[in-house]
Amino acid sequence: QQQRRQQQQPKAAAIPVRDLLREAGITLSHYGPGTHRTSCPKCLGGSDKEKSLSVTINADGEFVYNCFRGSCGFNGGSGKPLSGSAARPNSANNKTLMPLRGKESETYTVPKPSFLPVVPPQVVQFFAKRGIMKETLDKARVQAEMAHCPQKGHKALSVAFPYYENGQLVNIKYRLPGEKVFWQAKGAKKILYGLDDIANESTIIIVEGECDKLALLQAGYTNCVSVPDGAPSKVSETGVPEDPDQDKKFSYIWNCRAQLDHASKILIGTDSDGPGQALGEELARRLGKERCWQIKWPEGCKDANDTLQQHGPQGMKAVLESPEAFPIRGLFDFKMFQDDILNYYGLKDADERRGVSTGWKTVDEYYRVVPGELTIVTGVPNSGKSEWIDALLYNISSQSGWCFALCSMEKKVREHARQLLEKHTGKPFFDAPYARGEKRMSQEDVEAGLEWLSERFFLVRHEDEMLPNMDWILDIARAAVMRYGIRGLVIDPYNELDHQRPNSMSETEYVSQMLTKIKRFAQHYDCHVWFVAHPKQLANWRGEAPDLYDISGSAHFINKADNGIVIHRSRDTSNPELMRAAQIFVRKVRNKAAGHIGDCTLYYDRKSGRYLDEDAGEAGDHAEDEELIH
Repeated sequence: QQQRRQQQQPKAAAIPVRDLLREAGITLSHYGPGTHRTSCPKCLGGSDKEKSLSVTINADGEFVYNCFRGSCGFNGGSGKPLSGSAARPNSANNKTLMPLRGKESETYTVPKPSFLPVVPPQVVQFFAKRGIMKETLDKARVQAEMAHCPQKGHKALSVAFPYYENGQLVNIKYRLPGEKVFWQAKGAKKILYGLDDIANESTIIIVEGECDKLALLQAGYTNCVSVPDGAPSKVSETGVPEDPDQDKKFSYIWNCRAQLDHASKILIGTDSDGPGQALGEELARRLGKERCWQIKWPEGCKDANDTLQQHGPQGMKAVLESPEAFPIRGLFDFKMFQDDILNYYGLKDADERRGVSTGWKTVDEYYRVVPGELTIVTGVPNSGKSEWIDALLYNISSQSGWCFALCSMEKKVREHARQLLEKHTGKPFFDAPYARGEKRMSQEDVEAGLEWLSERFFLVRHEDEMLPNMDWILDIARAAVMRYGIRGLVIDPYNELDHQRPNSMSETEYVSQMLTKIKRFAQHYDCHVWFVAHPKQLANWRGEAPDLYDISGSAHFINKADNGIVIHRSRDTSNPELMRAAQIFVRKVRNKAAGHIGDCTLYYDRKSGRYLDEDAGEAGDHAEDEELIH
């Protein structure tokens, strides 16, 4: 009996670094060996909020910390010199690094067992059926005892799993070898089973039951522990209590925090059923998901013991060598999107996810409209920005069936309707000089056209005289996505918005945040957004096209955009052909699968408001007949 107890000498347990540092007001993301940089609890990093506190933790748990801001001098440590870094007077204030006071320990009942001199054959046979040999039982110091079973109300032959901490017996968990009946020593300290096996280990494994711990030991893995209690039925909706004293169900985690803090990688191998998965989530919440990995047991195996029995040590090794990173909300790897990426790879040229056609062959070479992107459109006043966007939307609606929300603050509703109806019918709305004698659309055309418009275009407008702000526009656009399934949003123009910019925020910061909101909307709802922004007043302007960096407000308009387009036309009234030509300068395309930088030309047909790939020409052109193109 005594010889079995002495077969394995426990490793020295790590110092409870977390408690000591938190007593000094220092919080780290993890407490493993190495040098950490964090905020100083005394000076808070000064006005720059820099991470000026350096904390160095040795492999044996000893540590020192020091703030490098000369005006602070905050320092301390565990009182024992680090390897190669002896405690010495601090140059800032000539103070020696002093140890911190630890917390008082709680009082627990220490078990006083009466283990049998030899583990009986029926207990050895119970484990052998599970693939766990007697040598493994001896290594883990598994015992047997005629113990009082609370559930039975009498003494019975019981398997005893001793819980050791720093080589001292602190708890015992019992079970009947032929039944799933468990109990623990009353009043004993709750810790992890096999705790001394993970002292100073950088990688550890946590499983749900003692037999799972023994199964891993049988397969050659000593760096494993088991939880002492059963799994919860579901994940708690209230989260982790801020005060560990209130976290009674998981007190064993807090009692073992010194050893757990030392680990940089934790493999969680709880059972594959619902409660087991809930336990895994609760453990990861307390241990930090950034260092937790999930063990996925093979098909048909509920836990580690099943895996050992069905697949042997080699099967156990294969499982442990391919854990999955524990899900962290907002953090992904590309493998999680494999199906979407492979579907994207298989897209045909005509698929909208590669960009829908603009309706113009000359433009498609450089720019196609991809759902979820942001296009910035600029140009000097009266260059045709808004008219070109309307023509673009008409083409996409006709060819691809998209519908749109229009927030066009410079247009009256009736004028906007006229321009869209002309593009739809191909006829002028009025008998006016721009019609060149062509018969205007009939009332039947107007009524039928309005039906068509009402199914495809939806207006975003304030019902009073107030200018809309971006948050309001995006809220209405979200509603339009849900109600009408819009695929595109036009915001025209930037300078007509109600900009609720705080006095402390620069326009550059404001524009950056605003564009971030727009892009999030576009990506989340798979909706393309066109945002019209005017250039600033150009000094000594001689009719040349502006650049995207000329947009008034901030360079972020081009920096954050997926696409940037400049619309420009000649102001030479002596040359009607040049005035009909609309130059489309594609100045930015982030997605090379959808286009590239380049220039092309479209021709404006004043009678229909449409843009054409080729100039149809107009007899009797006169500059004075020209309709202003907005």
